[in-house]
Amino acid sequence: MPDIVIAFFILGLIAGVVKSDLKVPGQIYEILSILLMLSIGIKGGLALHSEQQTIVWSHLAAIMLLGLVIPIILLPVLKKWVRLAHVDAISIAAHYGSVSAGTFAVAWALAESFNLPISADTTLYLVILELPAIIVMLALYHWKLGGEGKNTNMLAIWHEAFTSRGVILLMGGVALGWLYGPSGLSAIAPLVVDGFKVLLALFLLEMGLTTARICRPLPLEHWRLVVFAALAPLALVWPGLLLGSYLGLQPGSVLILAALTASASYIAAPAAIRAAIPDANISKAMLASLGVTFPLNVIVYIPFLATQL
Repeated sequence: MPDIVIAFFILGLIAGVVKSDLKVPGQIYEILSILLMLSIGIKGGLALHSEQQTIVWSHLAAIMLLGLVIPIILLPVLKKWVRLAHVDAISIAAHYGSVSAGTFAVAWALAESFNLPISADTTLYLVILELPAIIVMLALYHWKLGGEGKNTNMLAIWHEAFTSRGVILLMGGVALGWLYGPSGLSAIAPLVVDGFKVLLALFLLEMGLTTARICRPLPLEHWRLVVFAALAPLALVWPGLLLGSYLGLQPGSVLILAALTASASYIAAPAAIRAAIPDANISKAMLASLGVTFPLNVIVYIPFLATQL
């Protein structure tokens, strides 16, 4: 049997495939995503508070470097094998170099279900992997454009990336959990700490509905992109596994890092790319990241990996 949170994703996927009238209202989904990000941050902050650990900055620097390297490696593959236009190749490389908060939450839940220990600073992996790929791909895009790219203010792009909702909630949650500890957060703990799996299950229900909607009808004309999206996690999981093992991370942290490197962004990257590269086809990126890679990671790849660690 799959973990209960994954079962909710499958339920949403089935409901979407059979064209049920089931839906999660937009405002409810926004509240769920806010609470889920805050919950992840607070859980990481509480671990730092209770264990009195210091953040291992060298580990975070190595993980951030990985976030810079992955999109650069993927770019020629997307251009030559998937045969995408230059702007779409840059867009999808940014999506796959960045990471999925939903995948992170699923990996965290599975690590807890399998009793795999998680390092106190693991929440920060999501923050430091979400931004570098987007920034480096946007910089490459505007460098290639030469004079045309000067119309875009890169400082504004940096500001938007570092002040995005996900980053603010995650880092704010870490700070709150670290400073206040279990006693200071006891009043809200039933919702943002103990309710983590409930929030994740409802979030994944909506993700299942969204995935079914994106993949209907079947995008046979984009078969190369679909094959890439299905196989990419099998290759991208290895950098996370190898780096995590090399750094001597806890098994749960290795699982989460590998899940992140195997994932693709469907929130932060689309927003940044849509604003900075208007010529890019965001629907292709969403088809690959949310329509193919996300469900395979959630249903197949990450649960299997969790059983092997």
